[in-house]
Amino acid sequence: MRTLKFLLIKEFKQIFRNKALLPMIFAAPIIQLMIMPLAADYEIKNINIAIVDHDHSSFSQQMISKITGSGYFILSQYSNSYKEATLQIEQDKADLILEIPANFERNLIKEDHGQVFIAVNAINGVKANLGGAYLSNILSNFNNDIRLQFQPLSKVNLNSVIYATSSYWFNPQMNYKWFMVPGILVTLVTMIGAYMCALNIVKEKEVGTIEQINVTPIKKTYFILGKLIPFWAIGVFVFSVGLFGVGMVIYGIKPLGSIFLLYSYLFLFLIAVLGIGLLISTYSETQQQAMSVAFFFMMIFMLMSGLFTSIDSMPGWAKVIANLNPVTHFIEVMRMVVLKGSTFGDIKYKFLIMTGFALFFNAWAVINYKKTV
Repeated sequence: MRTLKFLLIKEFKQIFRNKALLPMIFAAPIIQLMIMPLAADYEIKNINIAIVDHDHSSFSQQMISKITGSGYFILSQYSNSYKEATLQIEQDKADLILEIPANFERNLIKEDHGQVFIAVNAINGVKANLGGAYLSNILSNFNNDIRLQFQPLSKVNLNSVIYATSSYWFNPQMNYKWFMVPGILVTLVTMIGAYMCALNIVKEKEVGTIEQINVTPIKKTYFILGKLIPFWAIGVFVFSVGLFGVGMVIYGIKPLGSIFLLYSYLFLFLIAVLGIGLLISTYSETQQQAMSVAFFFMMIFMLMSGLFTSIDSMPGWAKVIANLNPVTHFIEVMRMVVLKGSTFGDIKYKFLIMTGFALFFNAWAVINYKKTV
């Protein structure tokens, strides 16, 4: 234990003496956690719409006011020419076209029906789907208002009307940041554990100090623990600042579940990702190699973890990859505990999975690490 103590002192001194590494470990994750949730928002607003109005009636004006007043659409052009509106889409100045035909108001009043034409720029599939859905919903509400306004009350069958009242569980304000902050915090902790750990060990190879350690009587176990424990402690520190500092103070996210349960899973998760970092370092000879390999796996971890897209919507083969990703399970645990207040009974199988990851990656790294005497 005395040997391990001196190794830990040496590692902490080496970390804190590196002026380039300190901002990457402490400042960068906190700044990213403050900024990224503001940008990673799937609630699309400011959709540009070009409206072609051939009717110029009070109904068409009411419809346009309802669309522009919804908060989702910006009127980029109002004209009588569909060709001009098409040019707006071609120049990427509009995302949708709404064409209101002539005699729109007359048809609604006299013939009890009317039609409008919607064209959607589908280059951005997500924006096209959501924009088209928003506009269709607004037009449906406008249609209901018109029917109630002009249809005689005696003809309205009040018994056939269905009223739906929504209750939003776990996120009553529908604040997307509450969903994103826990997931982004997990990815930042993963980067600290895997990325920085791998670079730190490979740097010893580049400068040659690892050869000096290899010829000493220091046991391989002590050397590995001396490399992993500092980044384990730093990962816990970054997680604490992110959870209590950024999450609670800035975004107002108060965990509904047990803090002790979160930290218990964090401790196990850090052991797993540190094992990944150690494994990468055993196969890398330079920091450039370690950075390339770590970046490759970090991209997979982020994109296949359910952070930005739902795992349930992935194809079968992608779900298999997602379930083999330790980040996936910690993001699920974070959201369950923080937002739903889940208990140990709800996530106990996640502990077993993460234990398997920790044993697998660390055992592989230790076996692959060769200490020459």
